[in-house]
Amino acid sequence: MHPVDISIFILYLIAMLSIGVYFLRKNKTTDDYFVGGRQMNSLHIGLSVVATDVGGGFSIGLGGLGFTMGLSGSWLLFTGLIGAWLSGVFLIPKVYTYASKKGFLTFPQFLEAIFDKRVAFFAGIISAIGYLGFTSSQILAGAKLAAATFNDLPMEMALIIMGAIAIIYTALGGLKAVIYTDTIQWLILMAGLIFIALPFSYYTLGGFDAIKTSLNTDFLSLNNISWQQLVNWMFTIIPIWFIGMTLYQRIYAAKDKDTAQKGWFIAGLFEYPIMAFIGVLLGMLAKVAIDNGTITGYDANLLDAEMGLPILLKTILPVGFLGIVLSAYFSAIMSTADSCLMASSGNILTDVLNKHETKHSLLYSQILTFIVGLLALFLALKMTNVLELMLLSYSFMVSGLIVPVLAALFTQKTAPSAALTSMFVGGTTTLTLKLMNYPIPLGLDANIIGITASAMAYITTIIAVKRFTNS
Repeated sequence: MHPVDISIFILYLIAMLSIGVYFLRKNKTTDDYFVGGRQMNSLHIGLSVVATDVGGGFSIGLGGLGFTMGLSGSWLLFTGLIGAWLSGVFLIPKVYTYASKKGFLTFPQFLEAIFDKRVAFFAGIISAIGYLGFTSSQILAGAKLAAATFNDLPMEMALIIMGAIAIIYTALGGLKAVIYTDTIQWLILMAGLIFIALPFSYYTLGGFDAIKTSLNTDFLSLNNISWQQLVNWMFTIIPIWFIGMTLYQRIYAAKDKDTAQKGWFIAGLFEYPIMAFIGVLLGMLAKVAIDNGTITGYDANLLDAEMGLPILLKTILPVGFLGIVLSAYFSAIMSTADSCLMASSGNILTDVLNKHETKHSLLYSQILTFIVGLLALFLALKMTNVLELMLLSYSFMVSGLIVPVLAALFTQKTAPSAALTSMFVGGTTTLTLKLMNYPIPLGLDANIIGITASAMAYITTIIAVKRFTNS
């Protein structure tokens, strides 16, 4: 890698750390640290939401999908568009009403207002564990990108470097640092991919003729996907918009309800079609480059598909531009890692330990963020696949939390005991099935079984409570 590219990349990292240090001096309360003072506008909210949701994990993951299945991989983020707009219509009005009155900091506090403290406590544990895994996936994505780009950089060292940077500036700056860096990072990513990476790769490889010659026609179709895969993505990703701690924090950070809803509308459009097709197209171009010999020394059938895109950028882009695009991808990775890290530590401080209203709550917040970041780094050192780790974390949270949230939104009477039962049954069912690699009928995801079990547990518990009460 040329010294010019290395210099650009290092300057970017220094800038991100500087923002964390700047907001360290601005944060005075846990409100500042976890919800940014509740005065953010719709553009900052929208860009921060999409940067957090798509981020580096999906950016690298989409490249892997484009490498293996072509344009049909874009359906992954179509589910993000649906989730964003549905939650904007149905979730935000009710949540913001409660949050503006009670000053919420976390997602489980909303469940506490609807159910009780026990529900919030267990929701906090589920959310903290899920976002710990999600933070790890982002650190792993950054390490893969770095290891593929920098010659002779071992994966373990790349993980330590990426983890340290994300942990330090997030622990220092809190949500204001996260949201402002998200805005900058997403703009850098879009500019880098749209104006540099995509056109350079496309024309260097020979344009559409080269794509048609190198790739199977299925890669150019939107139908190269099974209905099971689409259903699995829908059940995993759409619900996260209703239970994601990072998203609730941005609802609370908005200056009013309309601002939050506009932000969600903006985020949905950035997810699909913009980022969805950019990501898979770059993954497809990486496969073309390897298949036609532009990139040598790799076998497309043996290569980790998620490494194809970083290798393409390293090979195709000229001096200077590689540093810009590399910074763009690291921007995406950092924007998700920091938000998930904030979410996990916020759940522990507020919902598990109940230390958010103490004299030293701001200091506790920073220490917890640092500790959770170290745990995420340790987990990343043990995993190998970004998208797999992300979807596992998503599934665990979704199957444990979506049923109580839907009950809170759409039913008149809620039962804390039913919520607790459904959370335990849903989360443990999905996690057990996934860790045991238990075969699910029709090739469906274990998350669907977990959500179904959670719903049945909720309904059964309500019936049992009613019978006990009437007896």
